[in-house]
Amino acid sequence: MTDRKTELAENLARVEERISAACAAAGRKRADVTLIVVTKTYPASDVRLLHELGVRDVAENRDQDAAPKAAACADLDLSWHFVGQLQTNKVRSVTSYADVVQSVDRLKLVTALSAAADKAGRELGCLVQVALDAESGARGERGGVSPDGVEELAAAVDAAPGLRLDGLMTVAPLAGPYAGRQRAAFDRLMDLSTVLRANRPAANMVSAGMSADLEEAVAAGATHVRIGTAVLGVRPRLR
Repeated sequence: MTDRKTELAENLARVEERISAACAAAGRKRADVTLIVVTKTYPASDVRLLHELGVRDVAENRDQDAAPKAAACADLDLSWHFVGQLQTNKVRSVTSYADVVQSVDRLKLVTALSAAADKAGRELGCLVQVALDAESGARGERGGVSPDGVEELAAAVDAAPGLRLDGLMTVAPLAGPYAGRQRAAFDRLMDLSTVLRANRPAANMVSAGMSADLEEAVAAGATHVRIGTAVLGVRPRLR
C-alpha cells in the first residue's frame, strides 16, 4: 500500500468512526447516511485510490477540475455530485458526467439543466440548495434559494424533462441568524425537507454537513454528508 493510500485509508477510518458514532448517538442506522468525498483540488489519482478503498460517491465544485477528473476515472463505478455554484455556460459539460447536481438555486439553471439532460438522453438528479442566510427572495453569498423559494424551484425541477427532484442541500451559513448554530441550521433544513416530502416522498435526500460539523448534520437527520478535508487533508490554496 502506498503512503498516500495508507494516509487516505486512515483518514477514511477516522471519518467512518465519527459517522458511526453520530448515527449511534442519534439512534440511526449507519446505512442511512451516505459519505460523499469532496475531492476538489486533488488529482484523479486520489479518486482512484478512494475507489480502491470503497468510496463510491465523490463531489466537485468546479467544472474545470471535475470534467477532466471524471473523464480520467470514467472506468470506475462512481457517482459524481456537483456541489458548487453553477453557471449556465458550464451546464452542458456538467451534465455529461454528473449524476447529481446539488446546487440548483434558480429557475434559469433548471431550464438549462433540463435542456442539456434531455439532449444527452440522461436523467439528472437535482437538489434544491437552500440559503438559510438569505433574506426573503434573495440568494445567499454561497448560492442557494431562500427557504420561501424552495417550493417554486422544486415544482420547476419536478416539471422539467430530464431532471429528477432528489431533495435539498445546504451549507451551514456564516452570517445571519444561523451563523455558528449548525445544528439549528440543519434542523431548519430538515423541517423544509418534511414539507417537501409531504407531496414528493421520493425527494428524501438531505445533503448537509462537512468535515467540521458532520455530527450536527447526522443528529438533525441528514442522509448525505460532504467530507473533504477530513479525508484528503488540508487543501492547497487555489491560485
